[in-house]
This record gives sequence, C-alpha cells and structure tokens, in this order.
Amino acid sequence: MLYYHYWSRGFRRFIWFLLAFILIALLVKLGGAEGFDHAVIRFVQSMESPPLTALAKGLSLVGSSKLAVGISLLTMLILFFALKHRLELALFLWVGLGSQLLNTLLKLWFHRERPTIHRLIEQTGYSFPSGHSMAAFSLYGVIAYLLWRHMHNRSERLLLILFTVLMTGGIGWSRIYLGVHYPSDVIGGYAASGAWLMLSAACFEAYRNYKANPRNTKNARK
Repeated sequence: MLYYHYWSRGFRRFIWFLLAFILIALLVKLGGAEGFDHAVIRFVQSMESPPLTALAKGLSLVGSSKLAVGISLLTMLILFFALKHRLELALFLWVGLGSQLLNTLLKLWFHRERPTIHRLIEQTGYSFPSGHSMAAFSLYGVIAYLLWRHMHNRSERLLLILFTVLMTGGIGWSRIYLGVHYPSDVIGGYAASGAWLMLSAACFEAYRNYKANPRNTKNARK
C-alpha cells in the first residue's frame, strides 16, 4: 500500500543517518576522530579574519536557541492560523522538541569536553553532538520538508534546498571557526538530527496516507 511505500522509503533514510551517527560516535568514543578534527580545525581557523569572524558570530547567533525559538513560533503561527495545517504543526513541534531532548541526552551520555585549541568565544556545556548543528538541521530541515510538499516548481525547490544547505552548513562551520566545537561534533549533530527528522517524516507520511485511504476511513467508522 502507499503508506507502506512512504514508510519503507523514509525508514531506509533513517537507517542511513543512524548508521552514520553510530560510526561517528564510535570514532569519537575511541579517539579515532582526533586527527581529522584537529586537521579541519587548523584549516578552518587558518582563514581567520575580522570579516569572517563577524560572519561566524552572526551565523552562530542565527543557530542559537533564542533565535530558533523565534523562528519556530513564527512558523507555528503561520501553520496554525494562516494555513490551517494542524497535522503539519504537530510534526513541526515533534521534530523540534524531540531534537532538543535528544541532544541533551546525547551530551550527557558522551560527556565530551569542548576543544581548547583556539576559541574566539566562550561556550559552556558538553561538546558532542553540537546543539547548534542539531537545532539547525532539525529546524531548517523540517521547514524545508513542509515547504517542499507544497512546491511544484523545480527552480523553487532548488532554491529551497540551496538555502537549507547553506544555512545548516554555515551554522556548523561557524561553530568550528569559533573554536567551540570539533568537526565531528557538527557532523554527528547533523547525523543525529537527520535520523530523527527522517524517522518523523516517515511516520508522518505513512499516517497521512493511511488516513487519506477511503477504505481505512470506512473501517474506522464501523
């Protein structure tokens, strides 16, 4: 059936993201990511300049919890009052709140200290996975997913993907540039949020198509 098709496709994507996170987490736990982390940090921070520092701080602010809450509230108001998309609002809340809870639990589990090589700002808390990266991937990812479903123009979809990738990637880059996260923290955050988003979207599509099937509606009324 159609809803099983959507579930199967979305679940496969979830598995790929989950496997990527498990691999990164194992490398972090066993110390196998140190060489990669330090090499990338040195390369990124070698480009340090006042304009880039200002850009990195601005992108980091965009990925901060305060601004993310503001964007989330605006999105929820549009979904609820303007578009009347109650089910999509539920998905948006589920993805955002679940991502935040998942990040908190993972940070407490791994207890990874932040890098001390060269910090341009101060940041407290544990390092793996990056909270900014997880929040950005979840927030802009779920917004892109919801918009994609209502877009049919190829150029509009291309611009949507480009914007999402640039925003999410830029926020992750800013955390490495500012010296508050290892690259593996950022990639791990993307993988964790990607797995959560794919699983949530798969369940959403399966449920929506299940409810849209007239036979299921008839059976529910019996």
